[in-house]
Amino acid sequence: VLWTSTKANQVDGLTIRDLLLMPINEVHSFFEVFKLPSPLDEATDLLLKEIRSRLAFLMEVGLRYLTLDRQSRTLSGGEVQRINLTTALGTSLVNTLFVLDEPSIGLHPRDMQKVIRVLKRLRNAGNSLLVVEHDEQIMRHADRIIDIGPGPGSDGGEVVFFGTPEQILHSRQSITGDYLSGKRQVISTEVVPTSESDPHIKIYGASENNLKSIDISIPLQRLTCITGVSGSGKSTLVRNVLFNGLAKLKGNPQEAAGKFKAIVGGELVEEIIFVDQAPIGKTTRSNPATYVGAFDAIRRLFAREPLAIERNYTAGTFSFNTGTGRCPTCAGSGFEHVEMQFLSDTYLRCADCNGRRFRSETCDIKYHSASQALSIADVLDLTIDDAINFFSAQKDIKQALHPLISVGLGYLTLGQPVTTLSGGESQRLKLAGFLSKFSKATKRPSTEKPMGSLFIFDEPTTGLHQDDINKLVLTFRALIEQTHSVLVVEHQLDLINTADHIIDLGPDGGVAGGQVVATGTPDHIATNTHSATGQMLKKHRRKKNQHKKKAVVQKAQRETKAIFVQ
Repeated sequence: VLWTSTKANQVDGLTIRDLLLMPINEVHSFFEVFKLPSPLDEATDLLLKEIRSRLAFLMEVGLRYLTLDRQSRTLSGGEVQRINLTTALGTSLVNTLFVLDEPSIGLHPRDMQKVIRVLKRLRNAGNSLLVVEHDEQIMRHADRIIDIGPGPGSDGGEVVFFGTPEQILHSRQSITGDYLSGKRQVISTEVVPTSESDPHIKIYGASENNLKSIDISIPLQRLTCITGVSGSGKSTLVRNVLFNGLAKLKGNPQEAAGKFKAIVGGELVEEIIFVDQAPIGKTTRSNPATYVGAFDAIRRLFAREPLAIERNYTAGTFSFNTGTGRCPTCAGSGFEHVEMQFLSDTYLRCADCNGRRFRSETCDIKYHSASQALSIADVLDLTIDDAINFFSAQKDIKQALHPLISVGLGYLTLGQPVTTLSGGESQRLKLAGFLSKFSKATKRPSTEKPMGSLFIFDEPTTGLHQDDINKLVLTFRALIEQTHSVLVVEHQLDLINTADHIIDLGPDGGVAGGQVVATGTPDHIATNTHSATGQMLKKHRRKKNQHKKKAVVQKAQRETKAIFVQ
């Protein structure tokens, strides 16, 4: 039974299980009017006040759509952090340093002000907050901004700017400041309109969780965004109904599919690929070079060196997974695993190879490029950007590594274990793997079927700077050029603004969501007064235009001043 506060107040009482099944906003409404027989003792009165205040805190941070029995493993990183914020509010901490890593994850722009108010409330209580964040609204409300750069990876690690949000707009070194001021903007690709005659995948009667038996039409060979406030049913629609439903229909079931009446058009795609932020395996031996297949070509290259031929080394000698070339002490892992009975296991750098993974005689073999000579262990320490330059004469290696550059991962080292990557980096590495797989594919004629694969992404902008979102948009367009289709669940307005088609769910979260509020191009959605996404997109566009005009005027003033001085 899906309880609401109205239903709850019409019955004689509720069990604890009934309350757990209710969304937080309904539980909050129930306890706001809930009364116990008088007189209340002091302990019971205090208990009711604490319940009401904790529920109010959860409402403040935009979690009104969650049910109290929601399993913590199903929450996003941003939702977990916002729950922890409510704990901090409830305990009235002072003189405390809070370190938050992207609390905006999974939060609709409409509700961002709620989190900002909570952050300021904690600050005003005498606490300090250090927030790692890319969201423009949060950055503009900060007291101070520390901008790290100027680039990623080995090109970063320096404090580019420290000051107020107003001051960063005038910084010449800060790329972040350029985006905030409007000097730079996320690329706006040409929208490819859709029509009923275009091929679509259609879902009829989706009714899982809070979905209200809705019908959805997803155009193929387009960039489609599923939008809506937090808890409106986006993930349920895309993951439970569409992905699991299509996988089942294609004979490759993943998990139990959500409720729907029919899915039509699944035969128009070869494969359905869900690219989420789950970790890529559990082994530290996997790295970006092995994931995209570049390391095989690198090992063959080293095996062709004169000294390697003289010693009868093969490509297998330069593998850290098998063969005689790897360090026998750590078996090519670079560290020794120490099991701790009652504590977390620890890893110590291998004393024999010093973390280099290979025997010293294996590292005698060096490949000479135009600028330097490096061993196989040295190559694994190169960033992907540097490796592209080092192997500039090797077309096959460059081709294998290029997808990593195109998704903005050029700052990673070739040998970095995939277990150390963030959720956003894991998602982009998976995308690079698919790009590598499709890099040799030629574009099919428009009349040929099937039409390629359907890629589904769940908030791919997580952890991305605006400068990296540009690369992501271009990557999506490259997939579409190869006759693939891209479906994105997203809150980031810059990416939403580049979509060909938007499906906006709502109008709110939880039981108040699960309906189709609006569909169409970004221009169409921005004019819809009933769409929370449309209204935020309209404001976002207006601000961007204002910043752009201001930047143009300031540039003209500087040029005029320079001419006058001359």
